[in-house]
Amino acid sequence: MDWDEVELNPRIISALNQANIKSAETVLTLSVPELLKLTRLSVDDVRCLQTAVAGTIRKNAMVTALELRDEKSRFPSQHQKLSFGCGVLDRLTRGGIPLVGITELAGESSAGKTQIALQLCLTAQYPVQYGGLGAGAVYICTEDAFPSKRLQQLITSQQKLRSHVPSDVIKTIRFGDGIFVEHAADVDMLTDCITKKVPILLLRGAVRFIVIDSIAALFRCEFGAGDAVLKAKHLQTLGAKLHALSSRFTAPVLCINQVTDTMTDSGHLGLRGKKAAPALGISWANQLLMRVTVTRTSQEAPQPHTGCVLRTLEVTFAPHLPRSSCYYTVDSDGVKGIDGQ
Repeated sequence: MDWDEVELNPRIISALNQANIKSAETVLTLSVPELLKLTRLSVDDVRCLQTAVAGTIRKNAMVTALELRDEKSRFPSQHQKLSFGCGVLDRLTRGGIPLVGITELAGESSAGKTQIALQLCLTAQYPVQYGGLGAGAVYICTEDAFPSKRLQQLITSQQKLRSHVPSDVIKTIRFGDGIFVEHAADVDMLTDCITKKVPILLLRGAVRFIVIDSIAALFRCEFGAGDAVLKAKHLQTLGAKLHALSSRFTAPVLCINQVTDTMTDSGHLGLRGKKAAPALGISWANQLLMRVTVTRTSQEAPQPHTGCVLRTLEVTFAPHLPRSSCYYTVDSDGVKGIDGQ
């Protein structure tokens, strides 16, 4: 920190330089006795120093929640979202996925997690005015092979699914070339991909959306029940790296997660039942900005979605959304929410 920018007596600035104190963080984290010992200033001078430094930081960095809400031109990333490519799902989530932070998509097998992720990868390539990011996506597979055939099917259905977007806009987007696929067989490969390969694509502007499918597969294989502490450390490190990339490049991160059965009290005659909960526990949940859970029902969807299985999408938690849910289906064209249900 340049002490000349702070309204301080030159005598105090000289004492700071002699004590080799160069940052505001040092001034605010040290106690008064520690500052007295280092700077050899009086108590009044130290109090004056702390007040001046705190005032400078507050003036330059403090932003209120009301300012974030109202001043959209100053804070565009707080208001722009990555669209799901479906009006119903966008209304449920107030526009889609936040641009900064980690969003988790959790659910059992065949609930539609990969289908939603693929649709988001295509939506990311649309211009901003149509809910996209104007850039591609990187898709990191940790389990199965990338579903390239399904992706091609979704690409050919874009005009039908996104009928409100002019056909000239859709024709100019080379969807297949905008998705970069990586495979990670273990945690080390995943970390290497995130720290070395993905930043290069982000720096070049080739991508602005990151998908990991799935986050739980690697950690379930490599860490046993007795490795809880080590697994938690790896999850925290991975989450920190993903947050750094998302914040630096304003790039949303979507992590697909599996679910695991947990025992719950049914409240009837002391019996216990099963309930599916996202895997990886609280250590991973603390890294998330938003969690969305999907489930597959045994019911058939109503008209005009006849022939499709009914599924539910629920916003489990998010700082800007209430807990809410809606039905959706997956057909040959893509993921479609059901309005008015």
